[in-house]
Amino acid sequence: MKKIAILGSTGSIGASTLSICESFPDRYLPVALAAGSNVDAAFEQAKRWRPTLLSIATEAHAAELRARLKSADIPGVEVVWGTAGTVAVATHPEIEFVVSAIVGVAGLEATYAAVQAGKTIGLANKECLVAAGDLIIAAAREKGVALLPIDSEHNAVHQCMRGGAPAEVKQVWLTASGGPFRNTPAADFAGITPAQALKHPTWVMGQRITIDSATMMNKGFEVIEACRLFDLPAAQVRVTVHPQSTVHSLVEFIDGSILAQISVTDMRLPILYALAYPERPKSDLTFDLSLLSHLDFSQPDLARFPCLRLAYEAADAGPSACIALNAADEIAVAAFLSHEIPFLGIPRTIERVLELTPAARPASISEVLAADRMARTVAREVIASHSITEAHVSL
Repeated sequence: MKKIAILGSTGSIGASTLSICESFPDRYLPVALAAGSNVDAAFEQAKRWRPTLLSIATEAHAAELRARLKSADIPGVEVVWGTAGTVAVATHPEIEFVVSAIVGVAGLEATYAAVQAGKTIGLANKECLVAAGDLIIAAAREKGVALLPIDSEHNAVHQCMRGGAPAEVKQVWLTASGGPFRNTPAADFAGITPAQALKHPTWVMGQRITIDSATMMNKGFEVIEACRLFDLPAAQVRVTVHPQSTVHSLVEFIDGSILAQISVTDMRLPILYALAYPERPKSDLTFDLSLLSHLDFSQPDLARFPCLRLAYEAADAGPSACIALNAADEIAVAAFLSHEIPFLGIPRTIERVLELTPAARPASISEVLAADRMARTVAREVIASHSITEAHVSL
């Protein structure tokens, strides 16, 4: 029985992980959970799983949850809160495996603490490696900790990499659905609304990641994450638009062979792969081969999707640029969703913030978080000043 912690238990990855625990009750037991601010969902998870430790966003949420657990006569669940609570979940002494699925840098400290504590990590939070990849990878190597990707693309690469030695890899291909606007004329981008951008053609995801898919920034983050996970320069991590989303990624080897990973578009499969690695337990996640009757692949248009170009530039520029890229994107996406800026304001904001970010290499998680806060401040100032003009990013 593998005892696990889930950071982000009430999100989509958390729910899928708990579904795996339901399907494999003799293999996986959730012992510690870190929820967000959804007290109702956290209560239901506590009632179903009876975790030893449960963290929630705020002290007020924790007090409410404790009262509800007491009223329902559910003993034995220690409720903690905030960043300290999430770190406690990630480093719980009984835990062997930590699923890191908190969106953004909010889960960074807990993920790093889990690595330092020697826990195996199932990584579904790409922002951790985007913002602090050098530090996390170095700590994982020092502690002998496995970082197993849960993102479908990196999970696919990990599976394909088992077919050859790292020195035999020519390049990695990350597939992208292209989002809802892959065929939208460039002239129409200025009028894209939040409602339109939130309609992803393939995956059901949270709001930020759905908008990031629409701008292709999500794929840009994945490029940076792949560089960190597989020790590759950005030039060896390529993106191909594959609308069917049946091929999750490919690895091209120096002899000309290409291995592709194909499966259902269901996040339970990469989660199960990470939890069971290096085993492959039998599951009901089967794939219909008739879906392979038509497959399209094409190059992404960096002029229409400048966020992908900005991510490659940040990957080459270094750690401070990657931190600023993620921070500025989060602020810009929130501003777009609240109708403060147009769709094209997202890449314009990010590019301006990158222009204003000095080169630096943070030496600690606290320095990463300080750089993140600064970039967010700059992004808000850029948005408030209305300086995101056509001069910065043109289509």
